[in-house]
Amino acid sequence: MKIAVVGAGALGLYYGALLQRSGMEVRFLLRRDFEAISGNGLKVFSVNGDFYLPHVKGYREPQEIGPVDLVLVGLKSFANDRFEDLVRPLLGERTQILTLQNGLGNEEALADLFGAERIIGGVAFLCSNRGEPGEVHHLGAGRIILGEYLRCDNGRVEQLSDMFRKAGVDCRAIDDLKRARWEKLVWNIPFNGLCALLLQPVTSLLAHEATRTLVRELMLEVIAAANVQGLLSPIPESFADSMLEFTDAMGEYRPSMQIDREEGRPLEIGAIFTTPLAYGMQKGINMTRVGMLETLLKQATL
Repeated sequence: MKIAVVGAGALGLYYGALLQRSGMEVRFLLRRDFEAISGNGLKVFSVNGDFYLPHVKGYREPQEIGPVDLVLVGLKSFANDRFEDLVRPLLGERTQILTLQNGLGNEEALADLFGAERIIGGVAFLCSNRGEPGEVHHLGAGRIILGEYLRCDNGRVEQLSDMFRKAGVDCRAIDDLKRARWEKLVWNIPFNGLCALLLQPVTSLLAHEATRTLVRELMLEVIAAANVQGLLSPIPESFADSMLEFTDAMGEYRPSMQIDREEGRPLEIGAIFTTPLAYGMQKGINMTRVGMLETLLKQATL
């Protein structure tokens, strides 16, 4: 399978490297890492074992890549206005598009441009950061859940799941992509938001009873909004406690939104906060704490 990675940040580089190591033909659309990776390859430092790819196909423009079998989208959601320019040149008649982006609205945006039948959504539970140019650091987790945006051929999702498993990724196909998206938001909204606002890692939030309680209250607001979205099965409140336990094992982890703010980059406020808040309001759920956090993040980044 010929795969193009659009959005070769910490997520795209990590999963793309695993796929290339497993034998897939992977082509990376690169920006800041182009010179380093083209000249010296890609180094992956992982809790599952480090590895090095001495030869990586990197490109500056999608036209240089041309049509592929699968486009793996790892862009930050604030760059979704570039879908037309970055994705269109990669499409052939049967090209599939897999988005592993955070938040809500990404599948809809891709479907509007390229057709709903092409779109597969993925939710990645990954702890990874960029290092020096040409490096990516995998700090933990990595599980992916895949589902169709428009349910028409679940067999292709099973095939992609098998491809990721052969690459060493814990991956499975599901029937309810919407539920998986909201489950990820249960983690993303409190931890990305509060860590970016306070510029502190997850351990600092969990070490103090007041902030740990706030994290859980934010999670419960997200769960309440999720459960009125027509999910195939509701998310139990106990899911919040399992997410807290999951995060206790992460150590001094800085979520991507915290790193983006520290490095002066835009934040994914729209997909992770604004759109979920709107979806909740449409169903009569006012996420008061989540709305306050969105407001403070917007103010902090003026």
